[in-house]
Amino acid sequence: MKVIYEGKKVFVTSTLKNNLQIPKSFKNLPYDSIKDGILGKKYELSIVLIGKDRSKSLNSKHRNKNYATDVLSFSVSKTEGEIFLTPAVAKIKSKSFGMDYQNYLLFLVIHASFHLKGLEHGDKMERYELAHYNRYRHRHL
Repeated sequence: MKVIYEGKKVFVTSTLKNNLQIPKSFKNLPYDSIKDGILGKKYELSIVLIGKDRSKSLNSKHRNKNYATDVLSFSVSKTEGEIFLTPAVAKIKSKSFGMDYQNYLLFLVIHASFHLKGLEHGDKMERYELAHYNRYRHRHL
């Protein structure tokens, strides 16, 4: 496993054999600031970049969906959670969202963080996502 980022309470790693799929700008995102703004300063967050096979396995086991997905989030406790990103799927899905790949990866981190906070899909979540996405997109990508 390769460490991509290690912050105060955020740890980003990759299980991918080829890390060329990961844009340089993604490695430089302000993960601690994003996490603190959504989940709070005491929250501990692990972000893992995974391949399609692992994504499909996790999605099948935890959501009964038999396909690889772009992002999964799992709450471990009230103050700890994990996000699993699948770059290969995200790269394809970014086009259907009208975003370039690196912006879509940022959006997925924000999206999954709001799920860890307990929000469900809907207007409220979309407003919060958009506000955070716009805050970081212009500064870091």
